[in-house]
Amino acid sequence: MNPWIRPSLVLALAGALAPQAGAVGRLADVVVVDRDSGAVLPVHRHRGEWWIEGRPGARYAIRIHNTGGDRLLAVTSVDGVNVVTGETAAVDQRGYVYDPRAGYDIAGWRKSDAEVAAFQFTSVPRSYAARTGRPDDVGVIGVALFRERLALASAAADAQAPLAASAQSAEGAARRERAAPAAPAPALGTGHGRRETSAATLVAFQRARSTPDEVIRLRYDSRANLVALGVLPPATRPDRPEPFPAGPALGYVPDP
Repeated sequence: MNPWIRPSLVLALAGALAPQAGAVGRLADVVVVDRDSGAVLPVHRHRGEWWIEGRPGARYAIRIHNTGGDRLLAVTSVDGVNVVTGETAAVDQRGYVYDPRAGYDIAGWRKSDAEVAAFQFTSVPRSYAARTGRPDDVGVIGVALFRERLALASAAADAQAPLAASAQSAEGAARRERAAPAAPAPALGTGHGRRETSAATLVAFQRARSTPDEVIRLRYDSRANLVALGVLPPATRPDRPEPFPAGPALGYVPDP
């Protein structure tokens, strides 16, 4: 067998979603959805990295939509942990298969073919990674995308250039991260929430090669920390509170 071809047994999710505006990615659109409000979390570009604001206590899902005409494998990690197997994440592990033009939500840590434990923003000590002795990579979501072996022929001519660019970008981002100021507030992690129904089936998938065709990296933290790091602008408010901040109004005091 060609050493660059790696057979994998992976998971295909049930259900499908439409493409999402404002997503990150080239082979697939990737966004994070606040499951309690239904809102897509805005993505902010800062110092070569993508950031999102997490709300403590909120459940979230990673929404991936395959924008191409061939199947993709998405090996997905949260806080440096594979969301399917619970292993310390590596790109050669199991992931989810996305059919052409199809999109699905990854809403939690895979517990079986029928259930997940919900992703929930929480403090670092309460995160799943920290509770299993792996706190060093809390605060990042990763998606490594692989083309299928049969799908590679049409893209072989330009396959190497995106990989080289991705590697250089990741190295530069790591240097910038080391130089960034420390955040003042407690950071966010992802907890192991309540179990929910989420059907998945095992399917066969043969990677075109052992290295990903694209790696998407999304960092997240609380609003206070994103403001401190310069990702978000500070909130605007007067130097002192105003006794009459609004204009004249008619009527009486309403119930809260």
